[in-house]
Order: sequence, then structure tokens, then C-alpha cells
Amino acid sequence: MADTEYTPPRVWTWEGENGGRFASINRPIAGPTHDKELPVGEHPLQLYSLGTPNGQKVTILLEELLARGHAEAEYDAWLINIMEGDQFGSGFVSVNPNSKIPALVDRSGAEPVRVFESGAILIYLAEKFGAFLPSSGPQRARVLSWLMWQMGSAPFLGGGFGHFFAYAPVKIEYAINRYAMEAKRQFDVLNRQLATSEYVAGPEYSIADMAIWTWYGGVALDRTYEGAAEFLSVHEYEHVMRWARQLDARDGVRRGRIVNLTRGDLQVRERHLAADIDAVLNPATV
Repeated sequence: MADTEYTPPRVWTWEGENGGRFASINRPIAGPTHDKELPVGEHPLQLYSLGTPNGQKVTILLEELLARGHAEAEYDAWLINIMEGDQFGSGFVSVNPNSKIPALVDRSGAEPVRVFESGAILIYLAEKFGAFLPSSGPQRARVLSWLMWQMGSAPFLGGGFGHFFAYAPVKIEYAINRYAMEAKRQFDVLNRQLATSEYVAGPEYSIADMAIWTWYGGVALDRTYEGAAEFLSVHEYEHVMRWARQLDARDGVRRGRIVNLTRGDLQVRERHLAADIDAVLNPATV
């Protein structure tokens, strides 16, 4: 179908579904659609998520914390199937009123702590365990600046480019060109930074790397949107490619990126013990 001229009405109204892969779960109102309590496992940290780039950020951090010896970072990761509307259950909405994954409940204290938005969860956990985020000074500012860069930029890569390139029911040339241009600009920003720094925010690996890698590393390694790496010529960003492969080889990243994943050969739909991941990555040793 070719692009057609569209004249917006004076007042927009919702027609129930707007087509496309996510039509059945998109709506212009918030709040729960049904009563459903969240399950609770045996660990203090309870994660409710899906293996999308935003969900992977948190499971990668948790696996990196465990790899560093923070035993208190053990967690239960429960699958929230957004295509089935799990995010609109009353229990999930009570943790995240925005009905987006991931959401975390920390039950280690006298009162449960509920945290939503992936960036907020990364900061909360990094501060809780004193890892992957400097406590003060210029380096902390750099890490937080790059983390916020990801939070502000990735919607153009995902909801913009990714949606119109991979998911929209109609290929709209203007929309794809507009967001491809912005995606390439963002890759150039990242490439220039990584030309002078081993990691995004400096010489130390941080939560900024974890957050940015799940989005930009995923596209660079051609895992996120089929054909996008070639379409965007990501091989041109040599420093991004070096960094993407370097993080991909980390054990914490290898483990964390497959948690709550529901597609591909390597997937751990729910994680309650380290052995759940071991069984997938190293089945011969389990």
C-alpha cells in the first residue's frame, strides 16, 4: 500500500484498534483491565519482566552483580507476557501504574519497595549494592548522563525506527526515512564517544553500558529488527561494533540477556535459580 494523504480530524477518537502487531494491547487509557495478583518467589528481589531490551537491562545488571559476589542480588524473574495483556493485571499495575515492563519489588526490608522504569531500577540496584555506579563526583555524573541519553534516545530507535521498519502494517517511506536518519545520528554519537573511551561513560563498565547495549548493541549485532543492521550500515560504526562484541562476551551479559526471553534457541522464560540459566547455556554440565 502506498503512502496516502491524511488529514487529521479536529478531535482524535479511538476506534478500538489501530492495526499492526500491537493493536490488541494498545489503548489510550491507563489502569488495570482485570484482577490478577503477582506471584512471589523465595528471593527478596522479585522482577516482573519480559526479555525485551528494556527488560534485559535489569537482568544483565542482576547477573553482573551476582558475578561480582553480591549473593543478596539473587532474584526471581517472572514472565510478563505483554502480548497477552499481563501488564494490565491489577497486581502489576499496583507496582507500575504505567503498565510497562520491567517492574521490581524489593522485599528485603520491613516494607516492600516498588520500582518501575528500567533506568530507575538500574540506579536503585546499583546504589543498593554499591556497584556499577560511582557514588559521587564527575564519573557518577558521566554515567548518569549517558544513562539518561539512552532513556531519551532509544524511543526514537525502538518506537520510531523499529516500529515503522519492522512492525507497522504499512511501510511508510517518510516515517522510515525520518527515523533511520535519527537512528544513524545516534549511532554516530555513540561511535564518537567510544572512539576515545573503552566504555560509554569512561574507563569503567557501568549501568550506562548495560542500558545502551541492550538497544544499540542489539541492533549492531543484528538481533533486534531483522535486516536493520544492514539497512542502517551499522558496520560503519567500528567503535560501536568493538564495544558491542566486547560486552556480548561478558558472562553476565550472556546470562542476563536470555532471561524472560520467549524467542530464539536460548531462552529462560522464568528465572528462579542460577541453574535455570545454566541448564540453557551449559546443558551438558547440569
